[in-house]
Amino acid sequence: MLVVPPAVLANAEARGLGGFLDGLEASLSWAQAAWGLNIGSAFGDATEAFVAEATLRDGTPAVLKAPLPLGATVRHEITVLRLAGGEGVATLLACDEERGLILLERLGRPMSALGIPVDTRHELLCAAAASLWRRAPGCGLPSGADHARRLAENVTLGWEELGRPCSSHAVDHALSCAERRIAAHENGRAVLVHGEVHQWNALEAPGGFKLVDPDGLLAEPELDLGVIMREDPLELIASDPFARAQRLAAMTGLEAAAIW
Repeated sequence: MLVVPPAVLANAEARGLGGFLDGLEASLSWAQAAWGLNIGSAFGDATEAFVAEATLRDGTPAVLKAPLPLGATVRHEITVLRLAGGEGVATLLACDEERGLILLERLGRPMSALGIPVDTRHELLCAAAASLWRRAPGCGLPSGADHARRLAENVTLGWEELGRPCSSHAVDHALSCAERRIAAHENGRAVLVHGEVHQWNALEAPGGFKLVDPDGLLAEPELDLGVIMREDPLELIASDPFARAQRLAAMTGLEAAAIW
């Protein structure tokens, strides 16, 4: 019997994606036959995809992922995984874009479960992200400017939908920052970035950590470090917040202001 984690069920129902769930069992049966898989139990902490342990015929451990069909997200993820070739992100073993199925190498524990101190965690996340960064012109991924426009739209809509929970000055500042990043986007400097570099998306791998669940963008590399900026907020506000941007910049040779 197929057991889908509650969060995935709720997410699919909230987005009107019941058809995805209806066809999931058939898709998994196809993957078993086509890729020679033995599919095990699902990971219970998934939210936007059915993710389960799998084993290949030769005994190789793997992970089978069937993301919710959210626009072009599956295509973007597959594009990143193909271009990276296992550097910085999990290795892509097989995929079927039409069915929305992705077969990946099985990695270890998430960084979030290991109790790694903040500064060390940031160093490891920067190393994983930097392994992914590479030129990839013409690959069809959204740009950093596209991403900044989407963030600006989300800020505006979210502020109203949540009953204006912060000052209009804060919103204006956020929108101004987004405009600055749109203006700063340069195709010639854009690289392949993950888009969600944090400790829940970093899993143990030989020699360090690899990232999973890439959004996939062609943007300035500072975008990935901007995600690290927003995590661990209590530690951030307990000190000089800009000092974190400066430290991330020093670790990577990038611009502190853009990270900020």
